[in-house]
Amino acid sequence: MSLTAEDRLAITELVALHGHLVDDGDLDRLEELFTGDVVYDLTDYGQEPLSGVAAIRDAAWALGAANPVAHHVTNVVVTVAADGRVQVRSKGLGVRADGSCGSVSYDDTVVRTADGWRISHRRVSARRTPLGGMTRSG
Repeated sequence: MSLTAEDRLAITELVALHGHLVDDGDLDRLEELFTGDVVYDLTDYGQEPLSGVAAIRDAAWALGAANPVAHHVTNVVVTVAADGRVQVRSKGLGVRADGSCGSVSYDDTVVRTADGWRISHRRVSARRTPLGGMTRSG
C-alpha cells in the first residue's frame, strides 16, 4: 500500500484533532477520531486497555478536572508497515491546570473507513526517562 500526500495530510490532521476535541470537551465527537472497536492502551499507566469509543469517553468524563487542559501533538511520523498497516508515531505534551506538564508517545494504527481515516489502536506511553532509558554500555 502506498499513501498519497492527501492521505498523509488527512492522517496527520486526524492525530492533531484529538487534542482539540478533548481539550474543548467535545467528547461526543470521538467517532471522528476512532473506529467503533478501537483499543486505547493505557497499560503504561497501570490501567487496562479501553475498548470502544464509549469506554474512552466514559474514562475522560470520569477523570474530570484531572484531565490536562491542553494536549499538544508533535513529531508526527506516518509509515506503512510490511503487513500494509498504517502506523503513526507522535509525541504529546499534556499541560495540567496547575501548570505542570507531562510527555507521552502515541503509537497508533490507522485505517481507512467509509468516513475517512480513523485510529483503530492507540498505545499511550509515558516519557519518564531521557534516551528512552538507554545508557552507554562500554
